[in-house]
Amino acid sequence: MTAFTLNGREVEVTAEPDTPLLWVIREQLKLTGTKYGCGVAQCGACTLHVDDEPVRACVFPLSAAEGRSVTTIEGLSEDGSHPVQQAWVELDVPQCGYCQSGQIMSAAALLARNPSPSDAEIDTAMAGNLCRCGTYVRIRAAIHRAAEA
Repeated sequence: MTAFTLNGREVEVTAEPDTPLLWVIREQLKLTGTKYGCGVAQCGACTLHVDDEPVRACVFPLSAAEGRSVTTIEGLSEDGSHPVQQAWVELDVPQCGYCQSGQIMSAAALLARNPSPSDAEIDTAMAGNLCRCGTYVRIRAAIHRAAEA
């Protein structure tokens, strides 16, 4: 049994300790906003927060979540009111949208530690998140918009 806080509520799950947190969240806890992309922590689609730091859930073992606070895209805000989510909507960032939950979670973590990032700082922080549609210019603009909020 592994216990942790998920989106503000205590949960206990039973799975092998080395099971990637992504699968526990998607399959056992039925929160499907966190996406599977590559399975090797290279694309960022599975990004979520553990103790307010962005991690790749596809390679983050369940055992490492014990006693920690995990936030998924569903827990970033209950009503989509987080400044990053609002900026994404206002600037119509996504095309296909598949990578966007990971993009948003990385952007939210960036702004939590650096509320006014430069383009270079945004590019560095977001470098591990791939977007096949190439919406990088809109992503950067949305991060600046969210920083203003």
